[in-house]
Amino acid sequence: MQESTPQSTQEAAAEITFRTRRWVRPEDLNPNGTLFGGSLLKWIDEEAAIYAILQLGNDHVVTKYMSEINFVASARQGDLVEMGLRAVHFGRTSLTMRAEVRNMITKDKILTIDRIVFVNVGDDGRPAPHGYSEITLTRDRIPARLSR
Repeated sequence: MQESTPQSTQEAAAEITFRTRRWVRPEDLNPNGTLFGGSLLKWIDEEAAIYAILQLGNDHVVTKYMSEINFVASARQGDLVEMGLRAVHFGRTSLTMRAEVRNMITKDKILTIDRIVFVNVGDDGRPAPHGYSEITLTRDRIPARLSR
C-alpha cells in the first residue's frame, strides 16, 4: 500500500479556478486572424493585478516578473476564452501565481505562465510587507478605500 503524502505546492497550484472570461473580438486579432498575444498578455496582467489586490489587501501592487510564456494553441474571432490564476507562494513583500488560459467551450489550453510575481508597495512606492501567507477565497482582503 502506498503512503499518502501531503499535496505539494506545485500540485495545489495546478488547481486553478477559472473566473474571468473574454470574447475574442476583431480588434483582438493579429494579421493571421488569431488572437494577438499582446492582447492576451494585457488581459492576464490586468486579471493578475486584481487577483494580487484581493490576495494582498492593497491596491498598490506592481508586476515584477513573468516567467516563460508558453503559447500552446490559439483562439479565433468569436471564441470564448477563460483565464485562471492561482497563488503558489507568498513572499514577505510579494505574491507569486501561475496562470492558465483555455478555450471555454473545448477546454483546450491556449497559454500557460508558471510564474507571475507581483510586489506589494507602500505609499512611498517601495516594496512593503503584506503579512499574508495563505490564499483567501473570500473577499475579506478588499482594500478599505475600494470597499466604499
